[in-house]
Amino acid sequence: MSKIILFNKPFGVLTQFTDSEGRATLADYIKQKGVYAAGRLDRDSEGLLVLTDDGKLQNRIASPKHKMSKTYWVQVEGEPKESDVNKLREGVELKDGMTMPAKIKIIPEPYLLWERDPPVRVRKTIPDSWLEITISEGRNRQVRRMTAAIGYPTLRLIRYRVGSWTIDGLGKGDLKELEV
Repeated sequence: MSKIILFNKPFGVLTQFTDSEGRATLADYIKQKGVYAAGRLDRDSEGLLVLTDDGKLQNRIASPKHKMSKTYWVQVEGEPKESDVNKLREGVELKDGMTMPAKIKIIPEPYLLWERDPPVRVRKTIPDSWLEITISEGRNRQVRRMTAAIGYPTLRLIRYRVGSWTIDGLGKGDLKELEV
């Protein structure tokens, strides 16, 4: 049987178990031994991280060749129009090549949002908006680079879903163990 841990990674936590600089890591939250992150979330990103003790499952989740979809809630600076998000739906050119088409929706602020520490820096004169972005690639900082490519920098990035798993019912820093 494989062990799976669903973890709602807080902002500022590294997706590794050790750090020579004393920054927050997964070890500060996850005490189970022998599990490893299936994919990564940058230190400045939040949300669902899947960990497992099953190497084949880890590869299936993390490897772009398996095209497991991931959904992100993205707070961006500005108010994108449908014509802007259509560019993401078609794929945008990044320095490392064209992205695959993404599923994009302009959404209201997500319903289960938690306070971020530190808070997102917002400017009173510039509105912000939320997008729901689903991709099946896994390039480095891809979602941030995609929104920047269409002129809307990312302020906050939360991974909501990986495959069929979500952060529903998980508060910031919470985890849930599954056996499959």
